[in-house]
Amino acid sequence: MKTCLLVLMLVLLVAPRPDAAAETVRAFRVIVHPKNPRTKLDRRFISDVFLKKRTRWGDDSLVTPVDLGPKSSVRAAFSSDVLDRSVAAVRRYWTQLVFSGRGVPPAELATDADVVKYVSSHVGAIGYVSTSTDVTGTKVIVLE
Repeated sequence: MKTCLLVLMLVLLVAPRPDAAAETVRAFRVIVHPKNPRTKLDRRFISDVFLKKRTRWGDDSLVTPVDLGPKSSVRAAFSSDVLDRSVAAVRRYWTQLVFSGRGVPPAELATDADVVKYVSSHVGAIGYVSTSTDVTGTKVIVLE
C-alpha cells in the first residue's frame, strides 16, 4: 500500500502540467462600448482603471469601470486574474480610499445583463461578464 502511494505521488510530481493555452482560459470577458477604438488592452491598464489609478482613455476621454457584486464568482475570477487581489482585498482597498476621501469605487451592478446594458449605453464604460453572457451591443476586448 505504501509503495502504491509513493508511486502515485511520484507520478503526480513528474506529470506534465497543462499547456499554457489551457491556463489562459478565463471565466470572464472584458467588454467596452462598440465605439471604443480599442481591441486589445494591457492587463495593467485594466487593473489601474478598476482601481481608479487611471481615469482616462488614451484619447483623454473619461473611462467608467463597472463591477459586478462582491458575491459574484465572475468578479472573483476577474479580481484574481486582472487585479491580482481577492475581492475582499479590493474591498479593503476601497474602504481605505473612501474613508480617507481619496476615491469612490466603481459602481457595482447586480447581473451580467446589467453590465452589458450599462457598457452598451456609455461610450467610456468598461466592464466584465461571464463568458456565457450575450454581449450584443458591446465589444469584447483581448487582454494582453
